[in-house]
Amino acid sequence: MDMRIIMRRALTPLAVLMLAACGGGDDKAGTGGSEQAQPSSRTLAETLKGADGYGSLGRAVTNAGLTGVLEGVGPYTVFAPADSAFSSAGTGDFADESLRAQSAALLRAHIVPGALTRSDIAAAIQRDADGKVQMRTMAGTLLTFSREGQTVTVSSDSGASGRLTGEEALASNGVLQPVDALLVTPQVAS
Repeated sequence: MDMRIIMRRALTPLAVLMLAACGGGDDKAGTGGSEQAQPSSRTLAETLKGADGYGSLGRAVTNAGLTGVLEGVGPYTVFAPADSAFSSAGTGDFADESLRAQSAALLRAHIVPGALTRSDIAAAIQRDADGKVQMRTMAGTLLTFSREGQTVTVSSDSGASGRLTGEEALASNGVLQPVDALLVTPQVAS
């Protein structure tokens, strides 16, 4: 019971951010990408499964047993590291059953509640006096979003950082936001 109260208090700032991001007006700040993606009838799990270059993330989802969550109601925003981000971090493959807990921890650190498009994030950054917006992940960590030119950057409270890249995918239960780096440093036993 206490955990639910803690989660509600932790997610309240995110709800305020999401409502602020839905406000009217033009997004003159740009999003670093092309026009907004069109909504799909596919779930996040189906979208991830069909996306080229995200095999490592897909295997981590399967290994962690979170496919059902990403097929569920949501909405969620998944900050999706590409295969190259896993390779650069030297983490190897998260398909090994012995890495189930690490897979789940990695995924929770890359998912925020709510469906946030890149233009939502850019608009929230533009509205903030400091030009930075924070969102709490499902792992309870904070992701901080800011701009470098036309690029939206994201950093975690562990010091990992990346850029929102590629085309976002709007699923029936959330948004898949490509990111060019892992937003945590996973503890993978050798």
